Amino acid sequence: MLLGEQEQFLSYNGEVLIFQLSKTKHVEGAADKTINLCVRRMAFNRHTKLFAQKSSGVFSICASHFKTEIVCCSCITDSRTGIILPCILMKKKKRNNIVKYLLLLLHSSNQFEQSFHFKLDYELKEDIRLFTGPSVLWRHANKLFYISSTTCTVLSAPVQLSSVVWTGEIENEGTVVLGIRTACLPESEDEDKFSTSDRAIWGSEFFGYAVEKQKILSGTCFMPHAYSRVVSSVYVCKNEILKKQLRISLVAVTNKNQLIWFQDGLPKGVCDLPYEKPCSVITAVTSSNDLLFIVSFASGNTCVIQRRDSLQVASKWQKVKSVLVDDFIGSGSEQLLLLFKDDSNTDVLSAFKITDLGGVDYASGINYKHGVPAAEGLQENGLLTVQALETRLQAGWKCVRELQQHLRLKKRVILRSCQALIDLVEGRTHILPPAEKEGLVSLWDDVENPHSLSKEASLASNVPEHFVEKLWQRVVGDSLVVGVKLVKSFYLSLSDVSLSLVLNQDFSSISPILECRNKIIKLNKAFSALSVSSCQIEPPPKKMKLDLHSKNDLKKECPKRCSRVQLDGAKTVIAVTSLSPLLAFHRVCCTVLLHAKKQEHQNGHLQERKEITVLCGKVCLSLEDISNGKYSVKMLRDNSYCTGSMEDILSVLVVSNRFCFQIVSSDCTLTPVNSWLLGEMECTPFKECHDNIFCHKAGNVYGTVFNWTLKNPFEGVLTLFCRNLTVLFQCLHSLTRVLPPSCDVKLLRSGSKGVLTEQLALALEKEMLTLRSSFFSEESKAENSFTWRNEPGKKISDAPVASLLDSEEGVQQFRKKLQKEREECVLSMNQIMNGTIYQQVALKIAEAQLSSDMIVWRLSKS
Repeated sequence: MLLGEQEQFLSYNGEVLIFQLSKTKHVEGAADKTINLCVRRMAFNRHTKLFAQKSSGVFSICASHFKTEIVCCSCITDSRTGIILPCILMKKKKRNNIVKYLLLLLHSSNQFEQSFHFKLDYELKEDIRLFTGPSVLWRHANKLFYISSTTCTVLSAPVQLSSVVWTGEIENEGTVVLGIRTACLPESEDEDKFSTSDRAIWGSEFFGYAVEKQKILSGTCFMPHAYSRVVSSVYVCKNEILKKQLRISLVAVTNKNQLIWFQDGLPKGVCDLPYEKPCSVITAVTSSNDLLFIVSFASGNTCVIQRRDSLQVASKWQKVKSVLVDDFIGSGSEQLLLLFKDDSNTDVLSAFKITDLGGVDYASGINYKHGVPAAEGLQENGLLTVQALETRLQAGWKCVRELQQHLRLKKRVILRSCQALIDLVEGRTHILPPAEKEGLVSLWDDVENPHSLSKEASLASNVPEHFVEKLWQRVVGDSLVVGVKLVKSFYLSLSDVSLSLVLNQDFSSISPILECRNKIIKLNKAFSALSVSSCQIEPPPKKMKLDLHSKNDLKKECPKRCSRVQLDGAKTVIAVTSLSPLLAFHRVCCTVLLHAKKQEHQNGHLQERKEITVLCGKVCLSLEDISNGKYSVKMLRDNSYCTGSMEDILSVLVVSNRFCFQIVSSDCTLTPVNSWLLGEMECTPFKECHDNIFCHKAGNVYGTVFNWTLKNPFEGVLTLFCRNLTVLFQCLHSLTRVLPPSCDVKLLRSGSKGVLTEQLALALEKEMLTLRSSFFSEESKAENSFTWRNEPGKKISDAPVASLLDSEEGVQQFRKKLQKEREECVLSMNQIMNGTIYQQVALKIAEAQLSSDMIVWRLSKS
């Protein structure tokens, strides 16, 4: 016999899961009783327009002296595999008021798995939530409790709260609980005055609690504290980190029968609800990209709020048993499934409605089969027609807005012209408003001063007085790292940049020019670890000696493809040399020289000039300074971050060996990699750049830098910066123990395909620009490079036309002159290129093609 009051509905991958409890027949006199938890998977058939059962499963529960119930069910992420699975919380109550709870997972094979169980001396009644783990969270006696599959122990959060309005995932924080508590007014005067007075007036406040990190989050990023007395339920639509600030969009329903839209903690819209006592709100995104808010009420009613220009009630229904959101018809977008109360029919899916308030509308009780044959696919065709009409309507509305903007611009130009004409007639000086006020943008890369182009060109030819923003040095192991950070106005006009270290002392036994490696690093806060090796040459990598007067060595050490990275924003050039030979002299002083090619813009084209050598400064080093740790890299922990400076980070990356691995998992997500990095390897992200994390684990692996990038939940790229191969093998051995056996780990010998693809695009772009600038040079270069076949000194006759047309002979003479000048114009189109110019053009094209071919070779090896 089915226990009707125990029905629970859940949507999963477009299917409807129906959970029911049933009693099994038992022998008379037997003490044991068994209750079965049954699940039925129901799928919507678009041909019959009805729900049909696909499969079913059963889980038996021993219920001797127990009262068994289903508490709640939800879809959660299994932390072992990263896959979302249906989760059911069961309750078995004994006579001595001891309550036992079971948490079950349902797999695709309809097999139930008991995740864990726990016992309490009270029943769960308030704010019960299921979340990732699986984990259970609830509120009891104004305290927050939770238990997960990893701990299997009930834990208490150190917070007091009166209600929980939302539980979900927040970026960089994990699972977060948004609750309401009695206001805790701060004692310090540095707190926000508005927030403090707001909490003092209402006596309550919002707060967030990160379950995994066990820390309190400010509630003002969700909504103002003034709403804490009226909000009953919240749904967070979007959360992200922008410029280190948490940006949140959410909707909330209140006991004042209102739905309010909040953006970054501020109300942006409100809508009055048609019924009283709203209890929950969820969202759905339809095929037309409309965002719908579905509000359920305690009375069994439901309404849908549509958000376009404003919030407004789009539809409402009564006597609704349950509302589910999923892609039930397999169209690629979400729909609403409304299950209505129907006492006349025992089938739980006898009265339903599937809709997206657009082209999708299926309802029970309609006989679709007896319609005319031509109308069999009428609804599908109608959906496509509505989508096409909506697209045309949006395009038309965009054109109308552009026309209105154009008309406003024309009106403003006419008014300005009239004002200028009036000033001219009355003899007044007409003053033009600034370009920013008029919304105008200069077509040139200068300010409003028309002479700035010539002035900028003259400055570009000379080296500025202060071109080095910072000169720094670090000692990492047996390497000396010297970095030069250039000012923006200087590095943008350079290409093929490299550094040389020249000893100031006169040592006859060694060369004054030190052998070093050069690299160009991007200095933005979130630089990619893959950009560090952008200047490496393959095959094979070589260490070249940088000679002050050797142009060939400079070209080999930093090839031309480095200029693209430098122009894109790299303004720190780094040189690395061996430290041991320098320490033999106890104290050394080196001059830092920068070698580069100066560039300038002429008529929109980038022109390279001769190589320049610029003095950047001096660096001094002694054995005493190294012993005192003056130039050592300092990587310390500060809360959950590594406090190394940008110079320390660059130094560690530039001396380390880089290895890149592609990790692919076929049946499990790669969540264990992140747990392995933060847990076993004791890694913390750099405060200056969160993409890279530093290993603090004691032993050989200390100091290793990791970069973990997920392409999707089943594929990612792990980049390691380590001292030697021994450390690499230790890290890989530790990683393989936590990865599933089915994972495929592949070494990317030439770098990530995404980075190489981007470099190939840049190289092909440079090749195209080289071709264009070579064959379509500016007029001044053409006059010096080409020889014309027309006779020198010949010019078009400038004799007065009227004097030649007075007689017949004059007309004939004018005709001959015109014919001769036409022939000379035709001959002038036949251009001959000088051999030297042709060799230079061919060399430039070959160098550009060689760069792109090298990247293609590396891409084929990856």
